[in-house]
Amino acid sequence: MYLIDNKEYPCSTSLTMKYIGGKWKSVILIHLLQRKRYNELRKELPMVTERTLSLQLKELEADGLIIRTVYTSKPPLKVEYELTDFGKTLIPLLKAIAEWGKEAAQTNENISVASCQTSSL
Repeated sequence: MYLIDNKEYPCSTSLTMKYIGGKWKSVILIHLLQRKRYNELRKELPMVTERTLSLQLKELEADGLIIRTVYTSKPPLKVEYELTDFGKTLIPLLKAIAEWGKEAAQTNENISVASCQTSSL
């Protein structure tokens, strides 16, 4: 049993899913292997609504996986996101998930392959 923020997790897998579970968190994290401006993320993830992206980024920041930096010295406002050191510990896992997806696409004839940033991993 694991206890984080007064919430119990029955196993390490459920604890991991607290951080990367959900439809978009892993996708957002893999796109943040390199620091990105908010608008760059929006362009790379057109299938994610702006509201969902914003909420997921806030959760990832609250969980300590990403850092949000706001530059206000001169207009326009610039916001960048990057992985924290804690977030960087997920890189091997994220790359393994991406690689598994590529292998699944190659072995399953019902999956069509589209272009994705992870194709170069």
